[in-house]
Amino acid sequence: MKNFEDAQNFGKEGFEAWVASATAVTKGVQAVAQEVAEFSRKSLELSTQTFEKAATARSVERVVEVQQGYAKEAYEAALAQANKLGELYVATAKDAFKPFEASLAAFGIKPKH
Repeated sequence: MKNFEDAQNFGKEGFEAWVASATAVTKGVQAVAQEVAEFSRKSLELSTQTFEKAATARSVERVVEVQQGYAKEAYEAALAQANKLGELYVATAKDAFKPFEASLAAFGIKPKH
């Protein structure tokens, strides 16, 4: 009877780990979605401000200057956003894997971080 109880507990632990992992993934995806939405909002604001500055420019040189400033700021923001999203994806993957570490340890498998 002991083996049946062990198998039952192992199945229950596996299911609980799966639920915890799915919850972690859901939270991670929500964080990514919020970050992307916020970045999109800020990007739209920057584009609107740049358009307004360019529209009121009195010379072609000023328009080019405004455009160059925008390009630089947009590039830096996109780079920072990519790094931030990468960090969120890594954190989500780690959080999703944590519930399975105990099960793997029971088989002598030690995860590398």
